[in-house]
Amino acid sequence: MHTRPLACDTSSINFNCSFSISRHAMDNITITIKRGPSVPPLQDCKICRGKICQPEFRITAADGNGNYNFTCATPEKYLVMEIQKNIDCMSGPCPFGDVNLQPSGLPRLNRTFIWDVKASRKGGLELKFSTPWLRQIGPTDTCPDLITYSISSCIDTTRVNIGTFCRNGTMSRVKVQGGVVMALYLPWNSTLTMSGFNIANRSSIKRLCVIESTFKGEMSATLMSPNYPLGFPEDELMTWQFVVPSNLRASVFFRNYSLSNCERKEQRVEYYLPGLVSSPEVFQLSERQPANIPGNFNLSLQGCDHDDQNPGILSLLLQIVVQYPQNEENVTYVVDLRKERDLSITIQPKSPHRGRLLQFEPACLICKEPRTCEHNVTLTSGNLYTISFLCYDLEHLRITAEKTIVCSHFRYCQKRIHALIVPEAISTLPVRLDKFIWNLLASEEISVEIMSPSLKLQQHIQEQRCNRSYSYSIVSTAKEKELNLGIFCPGGSIEKIQMRDNITITLKTFGRGFINESRNQDLKMSFVPFIKEECIFTVTPDPKATVYLQTPNWLEGLPPYFSVSWNITVPNKQVARLAFSKERMGMVCETGRAYVNIKEQKPEAEETVRREDELLPQPMHMYHHFWVNISNCNPVNKNQLSLQFWLTFVQQKTNLPVIVAVVVGGAGALLIIGIIICCTKKNRKKKKLNPNVGIYNANVNTQMPGKRGLFRKKRQDNDSHVYAVIDDAMVYGDLLMKSNGSVTPEVDVYRPFDGPVSDTPPTPPPISFKKTSNVSIPEEFPFCSVSDSETYTFAHHKPEETRGNGETCVNSTGVVDTSLLDSKEQEGLAE
Repeated sequence: MHTRPLACDTSSINFNCSFSISRHAMDNITITIKRGPSVPPLQDCKICRGKICQPEFRITAADGNGNYNFTCATPEKYLVMEIQKNIDCMSGPCPFGDVNLQPSGLPRLNRTFIWDVKASRKGGLELKFSTPWLRQIGPTDTCPDLITYSISSCIDTTRVNIGTFCRNGTMSRVKVQGGVVMALYLPWNSTLTMSGFNIANRSSIKRLCVIESTFKGEMSATLMSPNYPLGFPEDELMTWQFVVPSNLRASVFFRNYSLSNCERKEQRVEYYLPGLVSSPEVFQLSERQPANIPGNFNLSLQGCDHDDQNPGILSLLLQIVVQYPQNEENVTYVVDLRKERDLSITIQPKSPHRGRLLQFEPACLICKEPRTCEHNVTLTSGNLYTISFLCYDLEHLRITAEKTIVCSHFRYCQKRIHALIVPEAISTLPVRLDKFIWNLLASEEISVEIMSPSLKLQQHIQEQRCNRSYSYSIVSTAKEKELNLGIFCPGGSIEKIQMRDNITITLKTFGRGFINESRNQDLKMSFVPFIKEECIFTVTPDPKATVYLQTPNWLEGLPPYFSVSWNITVPNKQVARLAFSKERMGMVCETGRAYVNIKEQKPEAEETVRREDELLPQPMHMYHHFWVNISNCNPVNKNQLSLQFWLTFVQQKTNLPVIVAVVVGGAGALLIIGIIICCTKKNRKKKKLNPNVGIYNANVNTQMPGKRGLFRKKRQDNDSHVYAVIDDAMVYGDLLMKSNGSVTPEVDVYRPFDGPVSDTPPTPPPISFKKTSNVSIPEEFPFCSVSDSETYTFAHHKPEETRGNGETCVNSTGVVDTSLLDSKEQEGLAE
């Protein structure tokens, strides 16, 4: 085969490139030169033979010797070439052996060599590739060096694409039943001179094809069923043969597959594993495939008879990972989740696998059984697992867990406190926990409360960063909207968070230190009655630290009409200094008002209120526990409301002048009292030295002179000396008649005060915190005027006596009494 190399003359303005082909070099070969698929439409580059120039030329052996040239200097940009050789193995012997790239000396165009081998359907052909063998790629993928192999077979008149391949892989041989079409694509600048394969005759393989992959060391291979991603031929069988060194282990993973609708037979995969002599091990495509396989094995894909009305598609994308054996000691770990509820644990690589590996990386496998291993495994509550790891470095694995706690009826969960801690089943595994998610769900009339009584929580902000080995991300979910409260870690001042809506808490770990710090976790949660506030923080600060607090949803700002409150405790004998990080709220309201409310929790405390159009309060000193409430309006142009404030504490100072004045005043008062007592004692002594002598005269009237006729009755004849009490029954007679005369006196019991002055946060719009008195002042009851000389006694009940005249007084129960003097006189007579 002789051709004259292409010669391009660039000495003139019209560039001409020429080459020649001998007819002896065209034995069963057809050359087609045509426009490429991506030729610019305005370019005019043609191929010419003599004076005939055409955009497409077909050259065969019948054309004889000829010279050809191009009308452009760079024909490789516009034209492509196909060289097809037909090999007939049905009517005569086949030219088996190495396949050469013929004819040589062709113009440097993007070219495709095609070998169409016709053979009997009852026979088999083998394509054997030289090293570095081939690697299968998807139909839309390209090879790095652009050198691409394509293998097809024929079933009757239907062509089946066995696959597309690049160089540098594991595929060493391909056997097909009947004929084969082999294509090799070379870019225009390729220097490849050999095809890299040979053809051999084989007996019938009784299946569509057999693909052999040979592994020399640790590596992986991605393989696809014929016609992938289109359907595998109906009722066909194919086999992959894997050659694996005995000191390595292979694992099979199905990355993607689809199933057809079978009318007869069953679509499945069959394994001939080491130790199985006769019958294969059958798996469904939906099942976990074998792993940790020592030595060589075969994998076959069996199709079925399709349903004519709805055939469906059978396709398979699989990966084979071959690596050195791990965990030869067969170390296992027991994961007991039988007592857990609504918990799932997923173990997976740090970077989840996405389909195929271009370069080998030793896999980390998790096995529930010796040969049931996967890249990721999910363990669910209520089960007991025994797992093992086939991984040279467990640092490549991570654990993600998720638990759901639900409260549908408050009476069933009102007294339960759930500890939000990592279960011991996870802590005992040798794999690092990446995150643990708690979904706290409740019905609309129930709210959620998070507590950290001992460690407390610290809000992660710019001025107050978390430096622990783990943190909590708290997100509230309500009405399909998420509100990010922020990131929190232990060791702060937030003792409790109450949320009106459902909450998702995500624990995120950083480093190995979590193993030790997790033992002291104290985060808890409970379901509480519905609260009107969207969010309430209870803050119990350390007086030695500066506490920074900021509104939830810091980056996006508070949602419209959202309200958040902080219930802040001021330590004993401390004064809190409250300050905001900026002077204004920095937003404009379209509807409603945005407010900042601050109020101490003491009787008749004044409330500090600021609107969005006003300056925020200057630093304030708080001597009692206090509330801070921030509420949003509907802002203009999505302006966000995000505020930050901080607290510092100082020791409460004593006012020395006031103390001195109080001490001096108290001493003066004691001195005056002492003088009065001394004077009183002296006067009594003088009276004792000169006692007065009195003579009793029975005929003298002992009554104080008064106006004549004022008391017509004698003392023993009237009731003027009886102490009167107004009868409630007489004053409230009209009310008694409405209540059918039944009166139950209200008894008041003293109870000590055991709570804050105010247990609810101030709520906008600002209103006075002073409670208005609803108690009306009754009219003054009439009282009886008596003489100064009369004695006053409490009454004993005499229901049979008739009420006195207008001067007589009666108590609330209708009781009339006798005077103490009368009683004394009766006692004297008795003696």
